[in-house]
Amino acid sequence: MDLSPEEWLRFLLFRHEQELPQLQALNRYYEGTQPLAYLHPELLAELGEQLQQVVINWPRLIVDAVEERLDVTGFRLPDAESGDQEMWRVWKANGMAGQSQKAHVESLVMRRAFVFVGSNPADPDTPLITAESPLQVHADYDPATREERAVVKRYHDVDPLTGAVRDQLATLKLPNATHHYEFKGQAGWTEVDRDEHQLGAVPVATLANRGRLLVPGGVTELADVLPISDAACKIATDMMVGSEFHAMPRRWALGFDQDDFTDPDGKPVSVWSRLAGRIWATAKNRKDDGVEVGQFPEADLKNFHSTIELLARIAAALAALPPNYMGLSADDAASDAAIRSREARLVKRAERKCGALGDGYERTQRFVRRFQAGEWDPALLQLETLWANPATPTYAQKADAVTKLVGAGILPVEQGWEDLGYSSAQQARMRQMQADALSRSMGGDLAALLGPKPAPEPVPEPVPGG
Repeated sequence: MDLSPEEWLRFLLFRHEQELPQLQALNRYYEGTQPLAYLHPELLAELGEQLQQVVINWPRLIVDAVEERLDVTGFRLPDAESGDQEMWRVWKANGMAGQSQKAHVESLVMRRAFVFVGSNPADPDTPLITAESPLQVHADYDPATREERAVVKRYHDVDPLTGAVRDQLATLKLPNATHHYEFKGQAGWTEVDRDEHQLGAVPVATLANRGRLLVPGGVTELADVLPISDAACKIATDMMVGSEFHAMPRRWALGFDQDDFTDPDGKPVSVWSRLAGRIWATAKNRKDDGVEVGQFPEADLKNFHSTIELLARIAAALAALPPNYMGLSADDAASDAAIRSREARLVKRAERKCGALGDGYERTQRFVRRFQAGEWDPALLQLETLWANPATPTYAQKADAVTKLVGAGILPVEQGWEDLGYSSAQQARMRQMQADALSRSMGGDLAALLGPKPAPEPVPEPVPGG
């Protein structure tokens, strides 16, 4: 679309406003503050504050189980033996070790997260990288290339004393410029600054969860489990209500009418109070009016337990979680092979996430190098993101396997370090430590010891008659 910056701004803000309620609803599910579902409105109105929702926060469990296996450890060029130290320096300088973990959560919960790259006037060699939330950012994708063609971030500044919104700001990123806007009341959005970077591409990477060919913005990881989670919360809440009504012996009365149920002051009590059996008072007696009062035995709540267990098994199957993650007992013994078998689908799902998220991080590093060098580096088209192993063997098991492979000559030592999860910086430090240790064992300077030897001094000939 051939739009002016102001037209792009209005269009993207409008689209973001349309999507924002859905994103906020997904965020509430992760935070465990979603409203109670499957409850009749009249019953909810009658119970009022007497009913407190029981939240079984499976959405957070499902998201965190995947996110905990997604750890970036470095970036490697195609012909390099180890991770690129400069890329890792910029990554760490921007705090992306922590920011990337937060971005993974946002992506899994709310379909996508974003990574912004920009110039750094204070240090041109260290471009700025920030992870961004879809609650503030919206992107439009080119239907031909599925790449970002315009991205907006809307945010506001808050007065620290009153908490009121002080400034409303927006940043519009286009292929050749970044525009900064401020909302000026009746004047609307007014451009206050501009960066003409002339990159030819929007310096933004989308971290889409489960992106599809026609849905480049991704799909939430919770799409399949939200109805199951709502049902579990409803059953758990019903169980608590049932404990109030049925877990204790329930009373019954014959020969009473509406006016007979009053409190000690003679005022009528609510239906909830009568049902819960909190206040019962009447002047009638069995002899005069033929009334009769009794109680039923308490009820068993196991039907709620079995229903919640069934829902937990369904949720675990949809989310590829091992049974023990959901508090369920497994049928097999807890051996190493059984544990790996249970986690096979979860590990594969995490590996798929590494591939998709890695594409976004590699795009980020290409922009970083472009800001540093002033030109695109074709070698970075083959860049690889390095991840920690998403499987969960013990450290001793991994070390034993790596030791055997290195000892048999199948793996070099450097690959063993990588398989054990050491970062690029740690690997570089270990190489230097090895070199220093070898130098000390050889008694000093390796170059002097291993270089050309000086020629021996000639032996003087004996003097005749000496």
